[in-house]
Amino acid sequence: MGPHSWVTLVTIAAILVYAWMGVRVGKARRVSGIAAPAMTGDPILERHIRVQANTLEWLPIFLPALWLFAIYWNDLIAAGLGVVWIIGRVLYATGYVADPGKRELGFLVQALAAAILLFGAAGRAIWTLVVIGA
Repeated sequence: MGPHSWVTLVTIAAILVYAWMGVRVGKARRVSGIAAPAMTGDPILERHIRVQANTLEWLPIFLPALWLFAIYWNDLIAAGLGVVWIIGRVLYATGYVADPGKRELGFLVQALAAAILLFGAAGRAIWTLVVIGA
């Protein structure tokens, strides 16, 4: 098993994208004049908060799936799918903030990448147990 450098870099990039979303929430708070802990009162602020929260909801699905896929299959392919997931999250974020109806493409892109990672890792783990017995 290698050091998984590519997946490490994608993991860091995903965390930085999440941090970027948090910065955007802070900026939306300043623009709207709505201080924490309030979460409502301005539609743009609410969209930024929802984008960040939805991304947080997906990280526990994405990150383990990314790493397990890298372990059971291939670091570079896992990293590539991870980049697709990140692109999907950025598309989701920018689309949702502009107009909530424009979030579907980004959501579908990231959901597909996460599904491939998750079910790919699960399938290989099951195959390993059945065929190899380990």
